[in-house]
Amino acid sequence: MNMNLFSHGDRYLMVDCGITFEQGLADSQGRPAIQMPDPTFIASQRDSLDGLIITHAHEDHFGAVPYLWQELQCPVYATPFAAAVLRKKAAWRRAPPPEPLIEVMPGDTHVIGQFSVTWLPITHSTPETCALLIETDDCRILHTADWKIDTRPVIGSGWSPSQWKAIGDKGIDAVICDSTNATKPGRSPTEGEVGDALVKLITSLKGRVVVACFASNVARVQSIFRAAYVSDRRVGLLGRSLDIMVRSAKNAGVFEPKVPIIEAEHLGYLPEEEVLAVATGTQGEIGAALHRLMMDTHPHMSLGEGDTVIFSSKTIPGNEEAVHRLITGLKDRGVSVIHADEVSATLHASGHPCEDELADLYEVIKPSVCIPVHGEQRHMKANANVAQRCGVPLTLTGQNGDLFYISPSPGVRRRWAPAGRLQVDERAKNWRRLPVRALSQREPSAKDSPQRERALSGKEPSAGKSPQRERALSDEALKTINSSREVALGFSLHLR
Repeated sequence: MNMNLFSHGDRYLMVDCGITFEQGLADSQGRPAIQMPDPTFIASQRDSLDGLIITHAHEDHFGAVPYLWQELQCPVYATPFAAAVLRKKAAWRRAPPPEPLIEVMPGDTHVIGQFSVTWLPITHSTPETCALLIETDDCRILHTADWKIDTRPVIGSGWSPSQWKAIGDKGIDAVICDSTNATKPGRSPTEGEVGDALVKLITSLKGRVVVACFASNVARVQSIFRAAYVSDRRVGLLGRSLDIMVRSAKNAGVFEPKVPIIEAEHLGYLPEEEVLAVATGTQGEIGAALHRLMMDTHPHMSLGEGDTVIFSSKTIPGNEEAVHRLITGLKDRGVSVIHADEVSATLHASGHPCEDELADLYEVIKPSVCIPVHGEQRHMKANANVAQRCGVPLTLTGQNGDLFYISPSPGVRRRWAPAGRLQVDERAKNWRRLPVRALSQREPSAKDSPQRERALSGKEPSAGKSPQRERALSDEALKTINSSREVALGFSLHLR
């Protein structure tokens, strides 16, 4: 999950506000407990918070907004697609949407308090993802958000070196850069390659076909619709999150299916050779559409001999056993299973940059400082190594809660901001803070890695009262928190 603070003088700008799930997501019965950054530090001085920017519509970047906005009470900025998804997320939780929720277009520049912010379109696995050029009167920072170089994107524009060189030519004091795939050599496959592979595979199959993918990967869904068009199949969506994402993308004008969307309840009445379903549940999550198909408890569709399930996804570390059980259960029903992890065809592509893509960025924008984020320590160190090989003069890595000075003298102040997590179990309507010990004994994963506090100016922001202050959440929001739990001060406000 992500939550970042940029500071200039005594003012703040927040970038992203996301959630994650407790370990064992795939094996959780029903809806798992949700974890999000504890905003104690900034909520206690929210009058100094000029705004919150959502870089893209992934849960680990926007999912905490419906839970925490009442404590932040600041304007929220998002592109039309991310804003549409955020509104649906808030409505689903029966929470009011942020007010104001300001829609911005890729390429726009807005002045937010002391910060001038330009939304730079960049390729990722969800539409309208934007990097941010954040400027003050004495500093220019590039916050990449999640990104990759895709020379054949299915949605959005591709990589334009000249555009990024023009940005770099004006000087970049620091780049805050995605490290997720920094340990992987070469380049990520393009979405165009994945689309071609899916079309080729689906047109060769008989019987019903189900393609499982991450709900937010709208480009992947568009490729599946292209395969349906070529193979004369009809497409239905299985899974609420998938339905929300696709319909939000249609309404925002970033998704143009080649064939109509068939209501899920009609899929069971179509001839087998005409059925193509897109399903959630790639990680073996109990209750997801694919799990229900495996259990033969889905209300609209059954699978059996002659049908095929394609996993257009990777298995996230920690979910191997759940995915294995899911595949075994499908095969026991006579279903053929094709998983992207196990075939040579390019059935999945990451939305994050590998080594060569990172090098391309650093060589074009030539930043003075690189601050790797979005990964475990090994990923961030690998990212720093790439930057150093590309001639970046200084790389700064650290831990959650560190304060990074950018101008006039770059540096790091360790464990400056008290931070931790909140966990909410919506079934029990119960909030609690996680104790220090629970966090410190926990192994980090690729989906749970450090982000941190950043300062744009040399003037140190006020840390407020002592780290023991309890102002962050209102009594109403905190009334069911177990107050005997120790707040995790040694871990960041900005956990990924």
